[in-house]
Amino acid sequence: MPKKLERFLESMVKAEERIVRSAESSLEGLENLAVRSVLKGISYDSLKHAEMYRSAKELLFEPRPSLDEGQLDVQRVIVARHIAMEERLISRLEKIIPDVENKKIKFILSSIIKDERCHHGVLKRVEELLIKDETVTEEDWWDTAFGDVPGLWG
Repeated sequence: MPKKLERFLESMVKAEERIVRSAESSLEGLENLAVRSVLKGISYDSLKHAEMYRSAKELLFEPRPSLDEGQLDVQRVIVARHIAMEERLISRLEKIIPDVENKKIKFILSSIIKDERCHHGVLKRVEELLIKDETVTEEDWWDTAFGDVPGLWG
């Protein structure tokens, strides 16, 4: 399975990179701001996905050591700060979206809040791992970040 999985991950990196190139080349001369924003967002997501596939491939061959207590403390502070930032954004979006009458703007804001809630959920799972106050393995991190991504693990 490792060789098959390695080939799969490599092919997915290439596929995501093709999406990035296609989206980026489509932006040239495109004047519709909404369409530009969607294509740019897809491009950013595909960049992220390609990096995630590369990281997964690396994990096949190079497991990472656990975090020590000092690293855990730094991570706790960083994650708590980002959770608070996400909470503020979500709260502001929740307040404004019901009052937005323009369907296009409402769609954009609703798409953003969906992403923010997803980010918030991942950060909360990471925070739970950090609060366990024990050594966190690389496997714990991957399971937390991507364990519920449909189709990613088989």
